[in-house]
Amino acid sequence: MNDLLKMILFDANTQWVLLGTMLLGIASGVLGSIALLRKQSLIGDAVAHAALPGICMAFLLSGEKSLIVLLIGATISGLLAAYCIQFIISKSIIKEDAAICLVLSVFFGFGIVLLTKVSQLPSGNKSGLDDFIFGQAASLVGNDVKLMAGAAAVLIFITAILFKELKVLTFDPAFAKGLGLPTGLLNFLFLTLLVAAVVVGIQAVGVILMAALLITPAIAARFWTNSLGKMVVISGIFGALSGMAGTLLSTIGEGLPTGPFIVVTATALFFISMLFAPERGLVTKWIKRIVNNKQLRNNELLQSEKRSGFHEL
Repeated sequence: MNDLLKMILFDANTQWVLLGTMLLGIASGVLGSIALLRKQSLIGDAVAHAALPGICMAFLLSGEKSLIVLLIGATISGLLAAYCIQFIISKSIIKEDAAICLVLSVFFGFGIVLLTKVSQLPSGNKSGLDDFIFGQAASLVGNDVKLMAGAAAVLIFITAILFKELKVLTFDPAFAKGLGLPTGLLNFLFLTLLVAAVVVGIQAVGVILMAALLITPAIAARFWTNSLGKMVVISGIFGALSGMAGTLLSTIGEGLPTGPFIVVTATALFFISMLFAPERGLVTKWIKRIVNNKQLRNNELLQSEKRSGFHEL
């Protein structure tokens, strides 16, 4: 515990990693809340898996493991997957869930093939590419974390600016179109923000588990409120706590991947919310039901005593 405190207080790289995962958690929670209400959460899963072939292609073309180059490749691949899903849904009879499964499996399968090809190369600079599968925040250097933190901060800023427009578009697209809002552009922009959030987080959380960081804090926040504004804030807080706690837990155990710990922390917050949220928590509802039943029995007993007293008179 003392060693962990020393790392947090005095190790600059650990501080940068914590800041990066905190901002990533906030961005994922905020965008995940909107995606959840727009019923687009699984698109994030498809984009996360689709980022793997882009990473491998970027490495094969550039020959170096530069994070910004790999993220550019992941962004291109993720955007292509997202727009493929939208194209299949709009131009064919295939439903959204089937289109997501199709694109996810094709892109991820192609990514595994490319990753196998990369692992067979004689060059020695390919080490660490498999960290993108499960995430390893400890492998990030200072410049990588600054890039990730800056990108996450930009995503949060853009979402805050466009929050009112995205809110109207989420709940009533027809009304948004009637107001003259560029609904097509806003849909395109939100999808791009979602892809960017996934791409920013894959080094820390991994392509397999990044979707969980988008979905789980948002679902947990849904138990606490009916307001989108409050839900976004709560989801951002849950995402930040998950990112920081998961990073610290993976730091304690050397060589352990960061992504699973972040997801486990987010899942723990989900179960706490599901059980103990003030209005919708299962335990809270159970306690309220017991209290209400007791009050009803007391009221019935009082009414019975009053009727008995009236008959005696």
